[in-house]
Amino acid sequence: MPPEQKAKYVGITLEKAYRLEQLINEFFEITRFNLQTVVLNKEKINLMFMLQQMADEFYPMLTPQGKQMSVNVPDGLTLWGDADKLARVFNNILKNAIVYSYENSVIDISAQQHDKNIIITFTNQGNPIPREKLETIFEKFFRLDTSRSTNTGGAGLGLAIAKEIVNAHGGNIFVQSDTEKTVFTAVLPQKQEKDKLSA
Repeated sequence: MPPEQKAKYVGITLEKAYRLEQLINEFFEITRFNLQTVVLNKEKINLMFMLQQMADEFYPMLTPQGKQMSVNVPDGLTLWGDADKLARVFNNILKNAIVYSYENSVIDISAQQHDKNIIITFTNQGNPIPREKLETIFEKFFRLDTSRSTNTGGAGLGLAIAKEIVNAHGGNIFVQSDTEKTVFTAVLPQKQEKDKLSA
């Protein structure tokens, strides 16, 4: 086999192996959440710092299509939560926002305190999510665009995992979509349960 052809097939095999590893990790993760063995390592999270850092990390994905992220979070806004797992939630939502937003548009990330909760919204301009799909978007193996290949579309576990993590924090996550914008909203308790009890 010519070296060029060999390199091509080795590359394809490596790509498939990486893809298989990603799928296996996703299946393990959703199984772990289903068995309710999620252990939350809560700490005080500076939301402005966390969300701005995540927005910066997505810069390479945004630039080629002229997209931007705008972070609007009050300084000093904090919540108690598992930073690593919440980062997974926000990462999954932002990936979807990038994929389905129009070119040269702005993805807005905002957060505010309301009573004892922190409300975080992720807003993007793009084609609306059909009404019948809004109710199932957080279900396991749901994929908004079934025409996307498995190489780019994932297994449809990202938002299901996001919902499990938010629920484990005692919060809620939902989505609204119309012809103007799509908004994912995560509502999370600001304080730990023991803080609520003593308040």
